[in-house]
Amino acid sequence: MADHDGQTSHTPSGLGAPLRVLIVDDEPLARLRLRTLLGDCLAPPAEVVAELGSASATLEWLATQRCDLLLLDIHMPGLDGLQLAARLRHLPNPPAVVFVTAHVEHALQAFEVQALDYLTKPVRRARLQEALARVARGWSDTHPQALATQPAALDLPAPDTPMLWIADRGARQRLALSEVLVLKAELKYVTVRTATRTLVLDESLAELEPRLGAGFVRIHRNAIVALRAVRALQRRPGAMADVAESGEGWAVSVDPDGEWLAVSRRQLSTVREALAGEGLG
Repeated sequence: MADHDGQTSHTPSGLGAPLRVLIVDDEPLARLRLRTLLGDCLAPPAEVVAELGSASATLEWLATQRCDLLLLDIHMPGLDGLQLAARLRHLPNPPAVVFVTAHVEHALQAFEVQALDYLTKPVRRARLQEALARVARGWSDTHPQALATQPAALDLPAPDTPMLWIADRGARQRLALSEVLVLKAELKYVTVRTATRTLVLDESLAELEPRLGAGFVRIHRNAIVALRAVRALQRRPGAMADVAESGEGWAVSVDPDGEWLAVSRRQLSTVREALAGEGLG
């Protein structure tokens, strides 16, 4: 599809300046949605400096222009987003890359090319805001005063503390992954359980799983648990995650109260392997 260049600003990023964002996606409607969402993101602020529809157009643009962040699709004609990101790493001052894609299966490759985040379509404003915060954090590492003028409500977590953003009673709050014990898919949402509370996320397990890391394992299509929360893996009567003639199935007992959660036959070998790595096999 034809590229559509946005209005380009030549104001350099500086103290209190918005992040300069380049949107790269071959779908005009996808670009429009991102532009609209960015307009609602205030901390840190962001401005769209251009919209492009292909990797080749992006390389040409970056030869003469600059930005702080690429919001980059993966599946595009010609060079795909992963190939483009790999090329950008060779630039003297490459922009940060956040992938925006409908395909969750590329998450591992995305982080191999040093992407800062991986958003799945349809993008939610809260996740986009979280990604912008990560970019701003990285930028402030080389510009220590850059975020001094940002609103205090930004409340950025420490760079080495993986977080989830949770909507609770109309407000957004950070939740460290180190607190998360169980994530379960309900009818229209995901519940996140810690040792002391249960919260609700409006993302799917498929969207969340790539961001959870090696400390978590999917035990069923409807559940992911933190390995550190697992007390035992046993065959139990009535723990049928799938149809089983014997009426028995495998289940894990998890903290804080020892609840038994069914393990599907499809995930059983993966769960065993993960637990063995933790000395629980």
